[in-house]
This record gives sequence, C-alpha cells and structure tokens, in this order.
Amino acid sequence: MNYTEKNGIPEAVPVMEPDRQYYYMKKARQYVNARSREMGRPLTFCVNTFGCQMNARDSEKLEGILEEAGYQKSEEDHADIVIYNTCTVRENANLKVYGRLGYLHSLKKKNPHMLIGLCGCMMQEPQVVEKIKKSYRFVDLIFGTHNIFKFAELLVNRLESDSMVIDIWKDTDQIVEDLPTDRKYSFKSGVNIMFGCNNFCSYCIVPYVRGRERSRNPKDILREIEKLTQDGVVEVMLLGQNVNSYGKNLDDPVTFAQLLKEIEKIPGLERIRFMTSHPKDLSDELIEVMAQSDKICHHLHLPLQSGSSRILKEMNRKYTKEDYLTLTEKIRRAVPDISLTTDIIVGFPGETQEDFEETLDVIRKVRFDSAFTFIYSRRTGTPAAAMENQVPQDVVKDRFDRLLKEVQTISAKMTSRFTGTVQEVLAEEINSHKEGLLTGRLGSNILVHFPGTEEEIGKLIKVSLDECRGFYYMGSRVEEERKNP
Repeated sequence: MNYTEKNGIPEAVPVMEPDRQYYYMKKARQYVNARSREMGRPLTFCVNTFGCQMNARDSEKLEGILEEAGYQKSEEDHADIVIYNTCTVRENANLKVYGRLGYLHSLKKKNPHMLIGLCGCMMQEPQVVEKIKKSYRFVDLIFGTHNIFKFAELLVNRLESDSMVIDIWKDTDQIVEDLPTDRKYSFKSGVNIMFGCNNFCSYCIVPYVRGRERSRNPKDILREIEKLTQDGVVEVMLLGQNVNSYGKNLDDPVTFAQLLKEIEKIPGLERIRFMTSHPKDLSDELIEVMAQSDKICHHLHLPLQSGSSRILKEMNRKYTKEDYLTLTEKIRRAVPDISLTTDIIVGFPGETQEDFEETLDVIRKVRFDSAFTFIYSRRTGTPAAAMENQVPQDVVKDRFDRLLKEVQTISAKMTSRFTGTVQEVLAEEINSHKEGLLTGRLGSNILVHFPGTEEEIGKLIKVSLDECRGFYYMGSRVEEERKNP
C-alpha cells in the first residue's frame, strides 16, 4: 500500500506488518536524532540477554530495531537505553534481574533521560509485572515474548509519554517476518523455525510463557537462510523449543526432515545445526536425513532429564528409559561418529536412590559427549512445584556430585576418540589465552584451538587434532583453508 509521506514518514500509520514497525522505526529515529543534537552526541543502547539461544536470536532483532531507530551500541554503564531480555526457566533467573534493576536505577539517577526496558519470558508472568509496577517504577517499558516485533511501536509510545508502557500478550499465532537484525557473528546465525511449545513437561514454565507451537512458513525460512548465505553466513542453527515437531500446525504440513532437505540445497551453506530435539518426536525419517547429509552436523542434543521411566512419567516426558536407549542405539547405527549431548535433572520430586541409579545406568550405556546437569529447581507455576516428596537438598547435592563426576569421566573419553584425525574446523574467534591461536568448533561441536590469524575467522579450515585436553583439542594446520563458496 502506498502512503503519502511527510519528512520521509507516511502520514497514515500502516496497518500491515512489518510496514507498521518500519514506520515506527522512522518515527523513533526522528526523536533520537533530535535528542542527539540536543545532547551533542549520539544516543546509545545496550541489550543484555538472559537465557537460551531463542532469547539470543530475539535480542539480535531488538538490536537491529534500535540501530534502525538511530541508536549506537554501547556498554550498559554508558547506554541511553538498556533492554533486559529475560529468562524465567528458574527462579534464580528472576532474582538476578531484580538484583540488576537496582544497579540500573543508580545509572538512571545520573542520566535522567535513560530508558530501561524489560522483555522476554519473565515478563509473561503476571505477578512479575505487578511487582515491577509496584516496586520498580523507574522501568519505562515492559513487553513479553509474543510481541517483540512491536518493539519500535512500543518505544515510540514511551518516547511520546512520561509513563511506563506495558504491553503483554497472553498468546499469539502471529509471526512477523523481515524485521532488521544485528547479528553477533558474520559467519554463523541462529534461525527461528518455530516458536512456543506444546509439551507441558511438569517441571517447565516455558509453554506458559512462550505459548503454543507455531511454525514459520518453510518459504520464509528458506528465504531468510538464502539471504544469510549471500551475506557470508556458512553455518546456521535452526531454533525451536522442539524442532522435531516442526510443521505440524502449518496449513500444508511439512516435517522437520523435509525442511532440512530443502535447506541443504541452499548454495553457500556449509553447516546445519539444530536444537532442541525432544526424544518422543525424533523420527526415523530425520535419522535417515542426518545419515545421508553432507551439511547437517553430526551433533545431536537430545535431553534425557531422567533415566527412570517412573520419573519420566511424572515429568510428562512421554517416553521411557527403554525408548530412549533404543532411540540412541538407532542413531549411533545410522551415524556412527555422532556426538550426543543431553540435559539431566537431579532431585526431581519423589526421585529415589533407585531412580537416580537408573539415570547413571543410561549415562554409562549411551556415553554422552557432554551433559548439562541441573539440580531440580522448584518453579512456581508448574505442576511439579506442588508435588509432594520434594527431595532433601543434601541428598540432591550428593547425587549431583556423583552424576557430575560420572558425566565428566565419560565425556573426556568420548571427546578423545577423534585424536589423530583431520577434521574441518570453523574458525570462530581469536583465542583469549594464547597469542597466535584461533578457537573454532568441529561439526560435533567440540572446541579446537589451532594456529591462525584474525583474517581467517569465519573460514572452514582443515586441522589435525593432535592432543585432547579433556573437553577440547590442540590442533595443527594441515593445509590452507578450503575456499568457501
């Protein structure tokens, strides 16, 4: 739709997205430029991200919008607008944000024009918003996970008023494409393929704050990745709370495996990663596609959570210990060099010593390359928080220590299995500990330190894995980097 423009801004506010948000970005830029002239310097921003890679990807969009509005990136201590993109998976994540708000208040007293915004999962909890309204009146802007695309519009609302702006949606089926993004890396990028979760694990708050599953149109995903590769991206991480259930709610259903096949065809793309995979939805079709692919990394993050079928049922995970073991055996047969990683919770309500031993048994049988281990955190608002038989903390701590020791011992042995081989490493950054070294990752996601220069960051380089040092390798160059398309 065409709009009559005044000073480069349509006189009528567009109704359709993303045109509506680009209108507000232009309007915000006018306010920002005026304030910048007034202060004799550019206005600055800082976006701090708490939580998962989904949040990190959302923050890249927030940064892109702020830059489009005329702000320049800065450190938190010197920023004119600070945004906290929050996580609420555990109670202590909320406490961390409350603690930081006190510090932001002190900064705002020194710079009264400073704006403070809170968004993300924590803001989807009504009691959190009420607490901020009551105890943190200096916060300027509050929005949730479902309407991050509206950030420019909400920012303008705040710039045009002196009161706190709050816009929380309970749920949505809306997905807005083509918003500006400021990527952290030039050579790799996360790509959201879906949002929300339908699983309702009894310990998890995510479905309540992220909403129900909604998948992006495959054409939009492919178009985004094509643009990324044209801009120099060689590796993408496909993101979703449960990527294995991608496409089920589309008008024309598409499986995750079918989507991967289409993504593989994109020229210039070298590596495809994805997370997170729910064991109950990991199909034979997906395993076959992984086995046949030259681009899908041989790394699979497959959360176990517990090795006890009884506890898994209480967790509402919808698979048994035997199901999980059968699945991992099937994966290893199809992709022998697969790197399997996992998540494990210790001390779920009612967990007995026998249940815990079942978890150790799975760890010994599957032999994970690494595991994220967590002590069960009682999360208000989840069914598990109301369960009886909460396990005493001293018992949980003892089990956690035993688990960690077992995981680390197996992980070190599994990591070392590539010693002496030549592998392709994606150079990601200058090594922070030793001059002349770069740090990169194998397709299996294992870290490698090897000789190189800053100019080679973002390149795929052949490296001999000479020495395994527990959870990473020291390597040497084999040949010049392979030409990237």
